[in-house]
Amino acid sequence: MNSLSVASWNINSVRLREELVLRFLNLACPDIICLQETKCIDEKLPLENFEKLGYKFAAFRGEKSYNGVLILSKRKIVKIEKFNFCGKDDARHIGIELEDGVKVHNLYIPAGGDLPDTKLNPKFDHKINFLSEIKNKFFKGTKKKTILVGDFNIAPLPDDVWSHKALLNVVSHTKIETDLLSEIKKSGNWIDTFREMKPSGKLYSWWSYRSRDWKVSNRGRRLDHIWASQDLKSKLSKVQIFSEARDWERPSDHVPILSIF
Repeated sequence: MNSLSVASWNINSVRLREELVLRFLNLACPDIICLQETKCIDEKLPLENFEKLGYKFAAFRGEKSYNGVLILSKRKIVKIEKFNFCGKDDARHIGIELEDGVKVHNLYIPAGGDLPDTKLNPKFDHKINFLSEIKNKFFKGTKKKTILVGDFNIAPLPDDVWSHKALLNVVSHTKIETDLLSEIKKSGNWIDTFREMKPSGKLYSWWSYRSRDWKVSNRGRRLDHIWASQDLKSKLSKVQIFSEARDWERPSDHVPILSIF
């Protein structure tokens, strides 16, 4: 396997923020970028300008104004996979295989709404069922040459949130969510590339739009992740969070993250 750089970014509308994607691609030049929440039907994806930067291969799955996942690649895609969860065809997964056998899965896990109660909040119930299907059906068991990325909408560790104590009962950091994500990680024997390289210290990839000055309050969460199969552990050389993108014009509330193997 040659060196491979993979980025992930919840862009919160690829048509609205096409210029930001182009700016990031020029800045970081990843081999592959996985976008979530593209909010765009397939026919209206702005692929032309990405192709001009060398991203000649694409796999996508869109919906109007909602969800949507897109993979742009400089390397040839030989196979595309699409998984459905919870009986819904709601554009939350797209997967690819490259010529050298490396697989990349792009995943957008439901946010879960505001109330962490599966009986009172259908959105949270959907999220828990979605995670359970990942654990019991999809991505189960040991994988080889596989990278799993996306907006997981879960900050699993105490150092992945600005305040572990304050957020224990807040959706994205509740025990039921973090326990399920931990079980998924163990069942697939995945490595969390960022915590592999930076086992301690605060790491965030998301800052709420509600904060008047996100840098001053710095109430972030690490909701975006890049996991890899164990056989890629020795190849992992770098991880990076591009927090400066949160200050770009009309930014997403998420910022790009990157892992290099």
